[in-house]
Amino acid sequence: MIPGNIRNVVLVGHGGAGKTSLAEALMFVSGSTSRVGRVEDGNTVTDFEPEEIERGSSTTLALAPFEWKGHKINLIDTPGYADFVGDVRAALRAADLALFVVSGVDGIEVQTEMIWSMAAEEGLARAIFINKLDRERSDYRKVLAELKDRFGIGIAPVELPIGSEDNLRGVAGIVSHHAFVYDGDPKGTETDIPDDVRAEAEDVSTSLIEAVVERDEALMERYFEGELPSDAEVVAGLRAGIVAGEIFPVLCGSATKLIGIDRLAELLVRDAPSPLDRAAPPVVGDTGIDLSADGPTVAYVFKTMSDPYVGRISLFRVYSGTIKVDAQLENPRTGTSGRMHNLFKIRGKDHDDVEEVVAGDIAAVAKLENTVSGDTLRSPGSDVAVA
Repeated sequence: MIPGNIRNVVLVGHGGAGKTSLAEALMFVSGSTSRVGRVEDGNTVTDFEPEEIERGSSTTLALAPFEWKGHKINLIDTPGYADFVGDVRAALRAADLALFVVSGVDGIEVQTEMIWSMAAEEGLARAIFINKLDRERSDYRKVLAELKDRFGIGIAPVELPIGSEDNLRGVAGIVSHHAFVYDGDPKGTETDIPDDVRAEAEDVSTSLIEAVVERDEALMERYFEGELPSDAEVVAGLRAGIVAGEIFPVLCGSATKLIGIDRLAELLVRDAPSPLDRAAPPVVGDTGIDLSADGPTVAYVFKTMSDPYVGRISLFRVYSGTIKVDAQLENPRTGTSGRMHNLFKIRGKDHDDVEEVVAGDIAAVAKLENTVSGDTLRSPGSDVAVA
């Protein structure tokens, strides 16, 4: 997988908003799994620790990669309660987009606001999925108003729900100008936007266009002269605004009913930043980081954990170079080096061996005994360390 086709996305938000259910839905709709696990049943991919199953909530970060239209999305599911905020911060360091999951019933809760500030400090692009719109007392428009009030003018809805509560049946796409209806099929059927949401969709479309043209002087000048930007220009401007951390798209649906999930996957592939879109992380050293698969290796360990079968596992994000099996890498904190035996990708508790890991990708290695979270792994002789 080339770096430009990788998306590193961290799922964040308050506990109970449905992050783990959304990870399940994305993996299922993409064909990465053959069933949709349920938190209540204790059989989800990312909540596999006995404590998580007993609590019915995440206590540690977990990886849930899937593929969509030739792109790899490294999804990182994180805990939603303050006791485990350390794992959230670690996952933010490894990601290029923070996807906030907000309950359509409960709205914005305290952990959501705290993580929003953390993501802003990291300079992360942000998007929002309003979940649970199939539930009783859910209210998309109330939650959207809360988002605009708390997080400012960058909040930009790109979808509207069709129906509400137990009559939720689809989403209207503002950019595509089409509706997507779900009748038991996890991939929506494209159709015209229904009359009962058409006027609202047109108003939201105008607001989105204005948000896009405000970032481009040429588009703004044409807009004031009465010329609307093309759909392609709106898409390009939306993506540029997301990557710059100035526009925060809002999507909606239901993870458990699989409504709007394929549209979310489309947005992640089309509009989320790739590893090549982000600035290199702050470093200690003189040479900096070349964000390519061909340069000297620089990787960042964002999580270490213990496995009963393979021992100590280090999860890492590669920023530069390509790590191959048995590569010898240096840890500048300890001054020691270690061999990258048994490279593998992780989905929940499952491991799949790989031969190499390219810049921008996330993987794991076992038995680097002197390595801890926050460490850099680099080519011998390099002077770079991720700060």
